[in-house]
Amino acid sequence: MKHWLFSGRFRQFLSQPEIARDFMELHLPAALRAICDLSTLKLESGSFVEPDLRQYFSDILYSLKTSEGAGYIHVLIEHQSSPDRHMAFRLIRYAVAAMQRHIEAGHKKLPLVIPVLFYVGKRSPYPYSMRWLDEFDHPEVAERLYSGAFPLVDVTVIPDDDIMNHRSMAALTLLQKHIQQRDIATLADRLVTLLMADYLSSSQVMALIHYLIQAGETADSEALVRELAQRVPQHGDALMTIAEQLEQKGIEKGIQLGRQQGRNEGKLEVARSLLEMGMPRESVLKATGLTEDDLAQLRH
Repeated sequence: MKHWLFSGRFRQFLSQPEIARDFMELHLPAALRAICDLSTLKLESGSFVEPDLRQYFSDILYSLKTSEGAGYIHVLIEHQSSPDRHMAFRLIRYAVAAMQRHIEAGHKKLPLVIPVLFYVGKRSPYPYSMRWLDEFDHPEVAERLYSGAFPLVDVTVIPDDDIMNHRSMAALTLLQKHIQQRDIATLADRLVTLLMADYLSSSQVMALIHYLIQAGETADSEALVRELAQRVPQHGDALMTIAEQLEQKGIEKGIQLGRQQGRNEGKLEVARSLLEMGMPRESVLKATGLTEDDLAQLRH
């Protein structure tokens, strides 16, 4: 209780820019203080501490100008009896939250957010590292990962010939690369080669075909499916069934295939297969017409 009262009083004091300026001048490391224009400190509203943790932490956020662009100083006041082992990770989470709010306000670049912990606990000195990377088993690996460029799979620049060697991912990747770029019928030969290779189960092949019909650009979906049925005999019956349904109902009704089977059951099965094959959720939603609530059913 005493710590909580102290924290509230301290936050009130720190809410005054002139006191905050003295605090920053005293406690910011010299290298950080050198890039900060403390005369521009401006108190910002709000808190990043979760409501259920406010009995243990309070915080205050100041914006300011720095020599490197827009910046913030976020001071977290810890007033629990036992220090938080994961404090460095907490601080980086709150810093990212401040960056997110900055971007949502319409800014184009991320700001520098300087996290500061104010600690008055019983243990002395503070027992845990303030370097968040030290929370990993192998900080040097984490540093390489989080200080460098993240892995990028840019399908748009992968040659089709290379995609053909992607085994179980090949057909899906090929379709995703070209689904909006050209008539999918021109990919028939490559699709036949991949489907004949038996990398995919029957249900996965059907999911791909539904995706092709629903999201692809082709002059005659029925003709394409019939061609695939003739050239890929191991899936011929199922493909012919789809082709016949397209013929009976027309392309527009064919796109609705499965949508009347017990409140989206057909689409949910398609979505399940596409997700299992690695298609991003956004692409699955677009291809099937499902909502996030619909996809949530797949978790049960």
